[in-house]
Amino acid sequence: MADRQDSFRSEVRAWLEQNCPASMRVPIRSDEEVVWGGRNAVFRHDDQRLWLERMASRGWTVPTWPAEYGGGGLDKAGAQVLRQELASMGCRSPLQSFGISMLGPALLKYGNEAQKREHIPKIAKGEIRWCQGYSEPGAGSDLAGLQTRAEDAGDHYLVNGSKVWTSFADKADWIFCLVRTSSEGRKQQGISFLLFDMASEGVSTSPIRLISGNSPFCETHFNNVKVPRANLMGEEGKGWAIAKYLLTHEREMIGEFGGGGGESLSRVALDRIGSEHGRLADPILRGELLKLELDLAAFSMTMGRVVDEARTGQGLGARSSMLKYVGTELNKRRYELLMAMEGMQGLGWDGEAYDDGVLPRQWLRSKANSIEGGTSEIQLNIIAKGILGLPS
Repeated sequence: MADRQDSFRSEVRAWLEQNCPASMRVPIRSDEEVVWGGRNAVFRHDDQRLWLERMASRGWTVPTWPAEYGGGGLDKAGAQVLRQELASMGCRSPLQSFGISMLGPALLKYGNEAQKREHIPKIAKGEIRWCQGYSEPGAGSDLAGLQTRAEDAGDHYLVNGSKVWTSFADKADWIFCLVRTSSEGRKQQGISFLLFDMASEGVSTSPIRLISGNSPFCETHFNNVKVPRANLMGEEGKGWAIAKYLLTHEREMIGEFGGGGGESLSRVALDRIGSEHGRLADPILRGELLKLELDLAAFSMTMGRVVDEARTGQGLGARSSMLKYVGTELNKRRYELLMAMEGMQGLGWDGEAYDDGVLPRQWLRSKANSIEGGTSEIQLNIIAKGILGLPS
C-alpha cells in the first residue's frame, strides 16, 4: 500500500511540475484572478485556461468523483496525496465552482442517471456556472418558509417568485432552486428541488451593491418560467432533504475560508513591518499572528479529520456548522490582522498607490461570512443541539 502511494505521489509531482504553469503557482491576490468557468468564462490570461483544461483532463478538478462522469476516481488516500502536492507547489485551484462545492455532491447522491450524465461532466470541466436559489426576501434563516411556487403544468412546471442574495446570479448559466410545489402539511413538506437554465424566458436578475462597493449578490425574479419536469431532482415535495444535505457542503465550503489560503501572514508582516533580531519587529502583532497560526493549524487538522470521516459515509451533519462558524471567525481575524499590518495605507480605497483598495474591500467582504450560508447564531444553535446535545 505504502509503495503504491509513494509511486502515485511521484507521478503526481512529476505531472504537476510539467503541467502547472509558473503563473499558476503564486497566490491569488484579487477576485478577478479566480476562474469560475461557465459558458461565458473569463480568463485573464491563457495560463488560467490551460491549467483548467489540463486539470479537467485528469478529472482532478473533482478528484474523488467517479471517473465515468469526468471525475478523477481517486480514493481518500489518493485525493489526499493530490491535495498535498498541489499545496507543496503552491498551485492555484484551477476552478472555483458552486457546482463542485454544493450541487455536485447532491447530484451524485440524489440525481437520476440522466441528470448525472448531463450535468456532472460539465461541472467537472467548468463548462457551466451554477448559482443557488435558496434565500427569499421573507425566508432567510427560516428557509423552510419559502414561497417561490412551481405549478404543475403537465410536462413542465411554471415557476413564479423571487430569491435574494443569489451569489453571481447575473453571471451564472444554471440555477439549482428550491420551490414550493404544495402547501399541505408542515412547511418543510411540499418543497421541491429544480434545476433550470438562467437563460429561460421569465428569469431576471438585479445586482445588490455591498458596502465593499462590489455586487456579488443579486435579487433573482421568476415570472412564469417553464421548467421541464425532467429537471426535478429527487421526488416532488421531498426537496427539503436535498436542501439540508447541500447546505452541509455549502457550510463546509464557507468554513474553508478560514484555512488561511493565499500568502503566509508572517511573510506579509515581515515584508510590511520588517524584522528585528530575525523576528517580526512588532511584539503585539507577533503574538496575534502566532495565536492565529496555531488556530489555523488546529482548524486545518480538524477540517481534514471531519472531511475524511464524512467520506467514510458518516456524513458531515452538524459538524458542517462547526466548520462554518470557526472558519468564518478565523477568516475575519485574518483580514483584521492584514489591515493592521497596512496601517493608514490599508485605508486607501481607489488608485494605483492603494492597489485600487483590494484589501479594505476584502476586509469588508469578510464581515458577511458570518451571515451567508446561515448566520453564526443559527450555527451556534445547531452546534448546541447537534454536537453538544443541549436541550432546545
